[in-house]
Amino acid sequence: MIQFSVGMSLGPSSSVESGVAVREIATGKLVYVDKLFSMSDVQLFFDNYTSMKDSVFCISLPWDNAMLEGKWRVLSKPYQLIHSNEDAFVNKDNWMQRFSPRGSELFLNLKNSGVDISRFEVYLTRQKFNLYSNFKERSSADCKFLQSTLKYEYGFDSLPANMMPVAQLEAIIGALLAEEKLKNNTKEIFEFKGLSVINLP
Repeated sequence: MIQFSVGMSLGPSSSVESGVAVREIATGKLVYVDKLFSMSDVQLFFDNYTSMKDSVFCISLPWDNAMLEGKWRVLSKPYQLIHSNEDAFVNKDNWMQRFSPRGSELFLNLKNSGVDISRFEVYLTRQKFNLYSNFKERSSADCKFLQSTLKYEYGFDSLPANMMPVAQLEAIIGALLAEEKLKNNTKEIFEFKGLSVINLP
């Protein structure tokens, strides 16, 4: 029987923090929240997590930041249109590759071993949960909005008054989405490296 929902916000590289959150479904309480950095940290978490078969996992897709240099190019990449005929466009320096394959092999191996694991896209999921603010993404004001909304609208009373790292807050969103998956209240929006990417319908 599934007892825990686990969300993970995966950073695009080891220099950007990742977050993990474990929530007990019956009580709605967060039992574990932490920051991770390298993929060896992520591997160590899964190696030491004892409730693999009793949990449902939802792991975010990190942006692929490897591309042409220049701040405006990096910031504009998520808004690059997806074309039906990609052969007609030159994919110079991974311009059209939105998401990083970081950790995909590990997560696919977990799925093949019988673990209930899915992926999610943070910003699309935030919109569906009405957790999207008008502030700049991942700014301090955006993080404060996200933390306050999770605390007062979604019942995470144990969240502290001081500001939490954004990766941990995004991991909590993953745990919420994992619970919705258990209720059959999600749909697959696309597939990435052999794993379903899900969201609310």
